[in-house]
Amino acid sequence: MAGPEARHPAGHTVRTVGEASTMRVRSASTAAPGRLENEDVVFRFGPLVGVLDGATVPDGFDTGCVHGPAWFVRHLAARIGLAVAARPAATLVSSLAAALLAVRADHGDSCDLDHPGTPSATVCLLREGVDEVDYLVLCDSPLVLDVGGRVEVVSDDRLDVAMADLRRIAAGLPADGTDPQTRFRQAVSVQRERMNRTHGYWVAATDPDAAYHSVTGTLPLRGPNAVRRAVLLSDGASCAVEQFGLLDWAGLLDLVTAEGPGALIDRVRAAERAHPDRLRRHKRADDASAVLCEFPSRD
Repeated sequence: MAGPEARHPAGHTVRTVGEASTMRVRSASTAAPGRLENEDVVFRFGPLVGVLDGATVPDGFDTGCVHGPAWFVRHLAARIGLAVAARPAATLVSSLAAALLAVRADHGDSCDLDHPGTPSATVCLLREGVDEVDYLVLCDSPLVLDVGGRVEVVSDDRLDVAMADLRRIAAGLPADGTDPQTRFRQAVSVQRERMNRTHGYWVAATDPDAAYHSVTGTLPLRGPNAVRRAVLLSDGASCAVEQFGLLDWAGLLDLVTAEGPGALIDRVRAAERAHPDRLRRHKRADDASAVLCEFPSRD
């Protein structure tokens, strides 16, 4: 990602990623405490900004692949950039599909790409145009927008719906003495069976068709309903609102604008330390990424 780099006091890598036409971009991304590798990636290629959140593989689970989530998100980010550069007029859906197809080839012959545990990632993209912005959200990396002074959130809740359904099923099973670890493994196996399936949820993995199940849209950059600000988030950052209730979405936008994306992550880390019992999908903490895009008035 191009542009000058600085260190946030709490250790986040913070970059001002440059100027497209008028869009200003600031970002922060950090691995979960105690983990050496960040499975999130944030990127900018000209007018395109993105956040990818690689799916952590639970200990002891096979993936059929010699690569991990960090490899996958890095390759997918690069392939998305190349796809957009090759066909600037293409939709974000088409560019993501082309990128997934290219990453499938990047795996080589040593990976079982039909394995249900193959590396995967959520996707949140925003592309600036002359008079409008396009967006794409796939799985649980939300996009928060200031549209004409109103706060709007673009989200894909199909994973949460699938997980809630799994919890209902598990709650209805008889307590037969099965240990928690075995029940967890059974739940993960069922979740994998629902990935990239109708009536399940969709995520970027090896099937290019997943791109066509993204949540997409276009918003103006001029007029009373113009986009003024946008924040792209991985769920490790959006949990400030969704899990811990530290802020509402408007408060998140204002915090990130005033103090920078790193300040949001700092608040999440403090909440994780204060509430170690609040697990999100069996994790006390997660990689966290936030990208702020600001669009000065064009009227």
